[in-house]
Amino acid sequence: MLRVADLRVDPALDEVRKDGQTIKLGPKTMQLLMCLADRAGEVLSVDDLLNHVWKGVVVSPDSVYAAVAALRRQLDDDPKKPKYIANVVRRGYRLIAPVSPWVDAPAAVTAELTPAPDQRSIAVLPFVNLSGDPAQEYFSDGITWDIITELARWRRLAVRSRSSSFRYRGAAVDTLQAARELNVSFIVEGSVRRIGERIRINVQLIDTEIGSQIWTEKFDRKREQIFKVQDRVVQTIVSTLVGRVEASDTERARRKPPTSLAAHDYVLRANALPWDEPAGASEAISLVEKAIELDPAYAMAYALLAALSYSRWDDGPRGSEAALEKAYLLAKRAVELDDGESTCHAILGHVCALRGSFDLALHYCRRAVQLNPSNQWNAGDFGSTLTYRGEFEEALTWLSKAREIDPYFDEPWFWRAAGLCCMSLDRYEEALSNLGRVQVQAYPYAALIAACHARLGEADRANRARIDCLAQKPDFSIARFMRREPFRFQPDADKLAASLRMAGLPD
Repeated sequence: MLRVADLRVDPALDEVRKDGQTIKLGPKTMQLLMCLADRAGEVLSVDDLLNHVWKGVVVSPDSVYAAVAALRRQLDDDPKKPKYIANVVRRGYRLIAPVSPWVDAPAAVTAELTPAPDQRSIAVLPFVNLSGDPAQEYFSDGITWDIITELARWRRLAVRSRSSSFRYRGAAVDTLQAARELNVSFIVEGSVRRIGERIRINVQLIDTEIGSQIWTEKFDRKREQIFKVQDRVVQTIVSTLVGRVEASDTERARRKPPTSLAAHDYVLRANALPWDEPAGASEAISLVEKAIELDPAYAMAYALLAALSYSRWDDGPRGSEAALEKAYLLAKRAVELDDGESTCHAILGHVCALRGSFDLALHYCRRAVQLNPSNQWNAGDFGSTLTYRGEFEEALTWLSKAREIDPYFDEPWFWRAAGLCCMSLDRYEEALSNLGRVQVQAYPYAALIAACHARLGEADRANRARIDCLAQKPDFSIARFMRREPFRFQPDADKLAASLRMAGLPD
């Protein structure tokens, strides 16, 4: 939060506290106030405000005039005798009120600086403008603000507010000192530089507990394209950051002796195991069950146990339906416990698809991406669900989006869904390329690879893949395999079964 003269400004809630009264601002009005506060004392032109507050949206200068007038009315600021915002004739507007961090409420400060037990704390320091042009500050600030906003969507991250982070704007910052002051485990920092007609964004993630960089990336874009691709750049940065935070947390959990692990650490370890391998899945189930024992209200633990349950759906003719029903009840319980956690909705959507409830599946998967559009898992789950709905082109679009969000995203189930889509569209070479990305070729992938080669008329390769499949699962049958491919439309299922039969796999 910020102090602007006698105002207490809370941008996270779009609220201003004045004379004991709470004033609710609209999102654009708050962005306008924060833009002025961030460069207090400076004159900002109408174009500056349009570029920062309405970036990517085509509006007229009237939008700025109307927003400034509305802000003045709500703050009771007389334009003729301004206390907060002054007109600068023919130049723009200037915030004349003093600005400082709000530090008078120890309880509020403690609440922000103390994350929940299952959260990791992170701060995004203001990106440095290396362009040599002060007029470009708004752009580097905008990148920083957008990253903070998107990171805040992730319920497992305790993200420091903009007002906390922007205390370090324009100063030489000792990263580890800032981490101690903000009480965070991770720091994001970066820079923006204009080089000719290109803009280069550098970003890095630092694990402050071990004092080292764990991820860095560079984004290079044409200047005229930057506003069109800024959202994608921010989305990629955010999701890759989250992936690196989770990977770092997993390594930290692995280094701890089992007796000291809390519920969240059990979940981290379970999520890092290879679920496609029987031993890995069995250990993951044990870990997640222990997490639920420690915290019976831990929604994410229920969601992961649901996913592990439906992964055992085809273990045999007996108990399979019970495993799927268990997965549904667990996923439903996860959503009941935490309706705001996008992953819980995504997993429930996938379970609904497996049960043949395709409308419900679409509902929950859409809800997941609405809650967190920067989550690569949600996009991938949506793509997987659309595969079984027979919407293959749209499914591939969402699967591609998952990789756009996080270029490191490389889950086996993701490549299986992409492979199935391509097979259904008769793009068998592309399907082989996707299926070949799976590092450990368990029998389901071998079966699909055999089917692709058979469709391409490559009998020797189809036979080798068939032998590999049967070596791993001697009791393999097409009938049992197809039970786990619940396509909405029978012709889609029949086509896949025919491909498996062409490869010589037993009915």
